Amino acid sequence: MVESPSGTDSRGSERDIQKAADELNAVYLGAPLMAPLRTRFDEGDVETAYAIQDVNTRRWLSEGRKLTGRKVGLTSVAVQQQIGVYEPDYGMLFDNMAVSSGEEIAFDAVSQVRIEGEVAFVLGRDLSGDHLTIEALERAIDYATPAFEVVGSRIRDWDIKIFDTIADNASSGKYVLGDARVALSDVDLPACEMTLMENDVIVSTGDGAACLGNPLNAALWLAKKIVETGWPLRAGDVIMSGALGPFVDVRPGSIYELNISGLGTVRTRFV
Repeated sequence: MVESPSGTDSRGSERDIQKAADELNAVYLGAPLMAPLRTRFDEGDVETAYAIQDVNTRRWLSEGRKLTGRKVGLTSVAVQQQIGVYEPDYGMLFDNMAVSSGEEIAFDAVSQVRIEGEVAFVLGRDLSGDHLTIEALERAIDYATPAFEVVGSRIRDWDIKIFDTIADNASSGKYVLGDARVALSDVDLPACEMTLMENDVIVSTGDGAACLGNPLNAALWLAKKIVETGWPLRAGDVIMSGALGPFVDVRPGSIYELNISGLGTVRTRFV
């Protein structure tokens, strides 16, 4: 048996966990999309799902990728309803996922690509310890900025539940940070309004309160969970705090612009 992120024995066998991780990695490398993993495991066994995610985290680090942060998923009720999953999860951000604002993204770089608007935080100091507070989190954050998360799924037709998305690195793809660097004292995060446009047409709206009441609440949830995994957050890491409104299916050739009041704008185009 393998050790899960919570420190207890996972219910999936080591062989089955490795096989599932290998199959997910193969899809990243060009293999066909796969059937839902939950059909092979206990659907509610999130420890095994995180163990699968961890296998690929270690694989990709061994291949030379670097961790640049973490992401919280499924924080917005609107996104939970779209997916049919009703609890948050987390995934890892790597250097090959980072995209600069205004930079183009290949449409086929992410499987079954979708896009959503979020608040991102960049840390100025390490976050560790078992008793993290919102005050400690605020002291550790260097700045906030608007961000796209470009999500994707290696599971065919986005047929996912909580097990599938966790195992698949929380359905991660790419992320795009804005250029603004806004101090927390200069923005009202729960009240900030989000507008996502596709080719100058509004396609998604939301606000900071949609993200667990405040994007900082999502970031604190993440920081506490991540301490359990042995991958604590460090200075310079990015926290993608979760969607402020519904995600949007991406269309090739389209330009996407996100504005979050108090934080500014970020843009990208899919080619």
